[in-house]
Amino acid sequence: MRAVIQRVSKASITVTEKVTAQIDEGLLILLGIEDADTNEDIAWLSSKIVNLRIFNDENGVMNRSILENNGDIILVSQFTLHASTKKGNRPSYIKASKPEIAIPMYEKMIQQLTNDLGKPIGTGVFGADMKVELINDGPVTIVIDSKNKE
Repeated sequence: MRAVIQRVSKASITVTEKVTAQIDEGLLILLGIEDADTNEDIAWLSSKIVNLRIFNDENGVMNRSILENNGDIILVSQFTLHASTKKGNRPSYIKASKPEIAIPMYEKMIQQLTNDLGKPIGTGVFGADMKVELINDGPVTIVIDSKNKE
């Protein structure tokens, strides 16, 4: 599982001119799912996300988590995070899970993040053409891969 985590001061997802999710201070997370991902990847990644100390404390130091800041989360499934650009100029998405595997994993991640955050999260619409708007705060952008725990 691969996640691009962006600290935002505002973010929203629009699908066919309808806003499906909107937050102020929090995290916009793009999530790539591959066939090798498991429930352990979901639990590990969700815990890592909600405990990341990337929000400023009273001294302006990134020392607070989204839990401590009572922020919100939007989660968007994005198969292009598993693009392979090794050969040629057209990316291959062979590592990205097909919908029959990705949708249940995405739904489990939504539930895990909701549980770990202690409140509902916003989402995109799986497989839809989405318009993502955000104001990246910082900017702070972190990439985490559950298969490469650095």
